[in-house]
Amino acid sequence: MRNATAAGRTTAAVWTIGVTAVLAGMPLWARDRLPDRLATHWGLNGEAPDGSMPLWAVSLVPALIWLVTAAAVTVPLMRAGPAARPWTTAVLLPMGIVLTGAQAAVIRSNLDRSDWHEARQPTVWVVAILVAAVLAGAGGWLLMTRRGASADHTTPDDGAPALDIPKGRRLVWFSRTANLWLQLLAAATGLVAVGALVALVGGLAAPRGLWPLFAGCAVASLACAVFSSVQARVSERGLEVSFGPFGWPGRRWAPDDIDTARMEVRRPAQVGGWGYRLSGLGTTVMLRAGECLVVRPRGRRSDFAISIDDAERGAALLNALRTDRTRG
Repeated sequence: MRNATAAGRTTAAVWTIGVTAVLAGMPLWARDRLPDRLATHWGLNGEAPDGSMPLWAVSLVPALIWLVTAAAVTVPLMRAGPAARPWTTAVLLPMGIVLTGAQAAVIRSNLDRSDWHEARQPTVWVVAILVAAVLAGAGGWLLMTRRGASADHTTPDDGAPALDIPKGRRLVWFSRTANLWLQLLAAATGLVAVGALVALVGGLAAPRGLWPLFAGCAVASLACAVFSSVQARVSERGLEVSFGPFGWPGRRWAPDDIDTARMEVRRPAQVGGWGYRLSGLGTTVMLRAGECLVVRPRGRRSDFAISIDDAERGAALLNALRTDRTRG
């Protein structure tokens, strides 16, 4: 869990720095195609702008607002403990989208205008920005609730689970592992994808060159995010394995569907690298070298393994559940 906490803090820092760079750099990138003053506000009853700012202010003010707001949100939530940290994602993600989208809309409205009075209200872009922010906020909320539910698990009161489960007793084992570097790669490629999308929205470059960059980085970011963390749960329902911050996709085996469960030490070189790997050892979700929970599904010739903490206890409980079902 310590690795997951460090990864969360580092990802939040990368997101904050990346959004700051986009907000400050976008107007400077397009300065040759912008007027000296940019229209930044439109009245509610018309498309004509009624407020403007110089180029340096359009670059500096949103970036400062973002930095101050991000610090005000992040610092108290990080100090509040692990239970409150998912709120950081739920708040910073839509806020960053709103600010970068608004900046892109302002740039697009002023692009190739000789005077800021000629800019027109970017109504369509405002609606699109708000929709994207709502979806991002909903995703952050889903992340928060799923992690809260995952943390709310029970274990027996008297220490480690024994191989003989008392009648009527319910035992649950839960563990989670995250890879900091894969999460950073997901954040970095995600920021590139956001930057490319913002440039497309703002009309700052030709779509032919930006669409492949956006699509490639978006797919890479999604893949790294999904397979940068894994959580496993052993209960009377069997073994449940889920991936990524939202716990999707996932795999599940009932106790009767597993022939054997054991702990085994594996390293990335043995399975062909990091992430979701297929090798002669079977399928391995490799996030860090060391102990892995390894199961052999019934009727299969290959194993499924996940690199996760406390794997020996999880395997012991899973074998106990299998034995208990066989006796029953």
